[in-house]
Amino acid sequence: MKRLESHGQTRTIRRHQLREIVPLADTTIYDMEQRGEFSQRFYLTSRCVVWDLGEVEAWLEARRQASRAKTINRAPAPDVKLRKTRPVKR
Repeated sequence: MKRLESHGQTRTIRRHQLREIVPLADTTIYDMEQRGEFSQRFYLTSRCVVWDLGEVEAWLEARRQASRAKTINRAPAPDVKLRKTRPVKR
């Protein structure tokens, strides 16, 4: 993915553009920002939130490298025996 810059200035993206690049829910992105695991949003105005495209692309590249190196821990599989609906028959 090529980095979009105009006249040497950093390009910013809005929420809908971010969601096209990073297919995560808004709450997931917000939680990751709070933990310092994702690029921090900033306000252009009191109602306009943006992210730095370069930081988002760098985050994606870091995730890609971590995935290839198998350093990302996957979520454990759920224990189907604990389900309340459709319990596993013995």
